[in-house]
Amino acid sequence: MKKYLHIVCLDVPWPADYGGAIDMMNRIMMLKKLDIGIHLHYFSYNERGTPNELNQFCESIHVYERETGHKGFSLTLPYIISSRNNDALVGNLSKDQHPILLEGIHCTGILAKLDTSGRRIVVRMHNEESVYYKELARSTSSILRKLYFYNESRLLRKYNSGLPDDCTYACVSEKDIDVLRSEYSLPKVEFLPTFPAWQEVTGEEGIGNLCLYHGNLSVPENEEAALWLICKVFTKVRVPFVIAGKKPSKRLQKMAHLCQHTCLVADPTETEMNDLIRKAHINVLPCFNKEVTGIRLKLLHALYQGRHCIVNDPMVAGTGLEPTCHVGANANAFASIITQLYHRPFGEEELILRKQLLCGVYDNEKNTRQLIQWLY
Repeated sequence: MKKYLHIVCLDVPWPADYGGAIDMMNRIMMLKKLDIGIHLHYFSYNERGTPNELNQFCESIHVYERETGHKGFSLTLPYIISSRNNDALVGNLSKDQHPILLEGIHCTGILAKLDTSGRRIVVRMHNEESVYYKELARSTSSILRKLYFYNESRLLRKYNSGLPDDCTYACVSEKDIDVLRSEYSLPKVEFLPTFPAWQEVTGEEGIGNLCLYHGNLSVPENEEAALWLICKVFTKVRVPFVIAGKKPSKRLQKMAHLCQHTCLVADPTETEMNDLIRKAHINVLPCFNKEVTGIRLKLLHALYQGRHCIVNDPMVAGTGLEPTCHVGANANAFASIITQLYHRPFGEEELILRKQLLCGVYDNEKNTRQLIQWLY
């Protein structure tokens, strides 16, 4: 007998062009492959629109307007939750008793309005969002955005304390699991690795021809990392350095063009990004979060498709991937490691290690079968 599932996404999962969308979309595709009938619900509030590409994976698709601006504001609920509290969504989910997968704590506001007795519900925790918003506040220079992010972090921390005990919470990292169990006393917290688009390690042996930093450059923490690399690291080492990603600020564009050996690739296509990662000899990926949550898809992208990878502790903390990377603590360490690696070929032993550490953990089919066990 065919099984059916409601999936509620915080955003349009197609195109899969940022971490959360990659995670959601690959899960949808694998559930479809395993013959789960999907009733998809998502919120539309940006330029991503309502793509027809999702039709091939779903039995039905329901689109809801997110209440943005003052309409979605609440004094007591985090904005990411209050702006998605939708009565039409509650009505559609109440028409049957199929299990529900809620993608992100963003979508959990409806639980207070929904009869959940006897119904399996899994909440995919993309991050520990109160920590994530605290880090956004720390890394932005805008006073208004800083105040908003800090307030959102405060409200999320309060909201987390009232999460229902009868849902299963599926986290992407052991660190996030520890927080949900110890700080919020949630009894059903499980590990469900992120779902990368890459299922085989395809990095090429030999030597590439540049250093690369990539990420969504409109995110404050990513811009901070890119500027740090330009100003603190690549002023010390004169090798080609490329920054690539979505929506770079004018400030970052200006800084990237001040040095002759650095350049910026704005809004690359998926094909262009993959090509850059394959051509790079070193992927340089610092992270400046003081508190770590989730996992960075750009790290997995570099490890699956690239050669050498240099990181700092926050980028790999709690991932188990430390042996696959070269870890530096500061700008001098990054510069020194780049100098050592830039003419060192990437070899077979490093590829074998990556296959051992990545392919068992981030196996999308195996992890989907585990998710199905929680849902049925």
